Amino acid sequence: MLLILLTGITVKIHAQSIVFKGQAIGWMVGSQMEEEVGLPGSGDSKKLIRGQAGLRYLPELQFQAPIQENYSFDANLSANIWGSGLYWSADSSVWDGNIRPYRAWMKFSGDQFEIRAGLQKINFGSASMLRPLMWFDQIDPRDPLQLTDGVWSILGRYYFLNNANIWVWGLYGNDKRKGWEIIPSVKTKPEFGFRAQIPVAGGELATTYHYRVANTEEVFPIPPGESGHSREKRLALDGKFDYVVGLWFEASLIHKEISFIDSSYTRALNLGVDYTFGLGNGLNLMAEFFTTGFSNRPMASGADVYFTAISGNYSFNIFNNLNAILFYDWSNNEIYNFVNWTWQFDKWSFFIMGFWNPQNFNLYAGLEGANLYAGRGLQFMVVYNH
Repeated sequence: MLLILLTGITVKIHAQSIVFKGQAIGWMVGSQMEEEVGLPGSGDSKKLIRGQAGLRYLPELQFQAPIQENYSFDANLSANIWGSGLYWSADSSVWDGNIRPYRAWMKFSGDQFEIRAGLQKINFGSASMLRPLMWFDQIDPRDPLQLTDGVWSILGRYYFLNNANIWVWGLYGNDKRKGWEIIPSVKTKPEFGFRAQIPVAGGELATTYHYRVANTEEVFPIPPGESGHSREKRLALDGKFDYVVGLWFEASLIHKEISFIDSSYTRALNLGVDYTFGLGNGLNLMAEFFTTGFSNRPMASGADVYFTAISGNYSFNIFNNLNAILFYDWSNNEIYNFVNWTWQFDKWSFFIMGFWNPQNFNLYAGLEGANLYAGRGLQFMVVYNH
């Protein structure tokens, strides 16, 4: 009842403002998969039905207060409250849920700078679907809400008058996998990095660096005499340009100092292009090529994988939108298909999503909930914003 009374209320005290709002989400997913039975290679299989239903609520409290003329103080506090049930072909069901902070940060800002500290989202880069620079978030391009957990950190940004900008950050207290990470960080070891972005003719270029200590013993058995912690350094270069078409690239190189593993280097590259055709209300098409690999030298050949992603987006009117994404895995000759029809109103949004994917899900394998899109099926989602 208290939440209902507070819904949409904005309280202003002198020059300060306090806003309470939230997002309620309900969803159902149903998919069909096949499981091999009998002897391996016999070709015998049985169909399995898997489904999930869940509810999520993201309450958010925002505070803002100007300080003198050129400065302001902002704060944001929100929670992720959810519960879901997973049904697996009448054999079993699993119920899960949690309440955890979603955002909890404070920000001091001026005309050309900002400093933000707390649990926050940090993301950057030029790619959209297959992102080498997905270092601190886990935004799934198929998720229409673009939800992702934050990281405990302090972030400073300075904006020059020529549109160049510098980011500096430090992370501490994060022991969950972030982005593409296979090995989580050591919670008690600080992480730090920076990003410098400059304007160039027709676009912008940026370089990014990050350092952390990975908790190797969480993933690998540690040989006697070896350390369970490993230092990791990341370096990236990315750019985005707007000529007749939009063009971008992201390239990253990661080095893990693990003496007992040969493939200590991870490299990734994304090349992308997009264009909006003058058909009806405008048809936007986007394509990205992505490759990543592991080796014992920075540019040596290794276990490389290759993906191509193609996305199409068309708005029929202000209420209806259709989005389709196709991924092709060149290494395994597999196709991932996803389509989403959206009805969006002032406070309510409705989504119908269909997918037809391989059963062994290699795409976004480390992302939370990614395996729900294995096989073929449908997802229904309703969202209420207040």
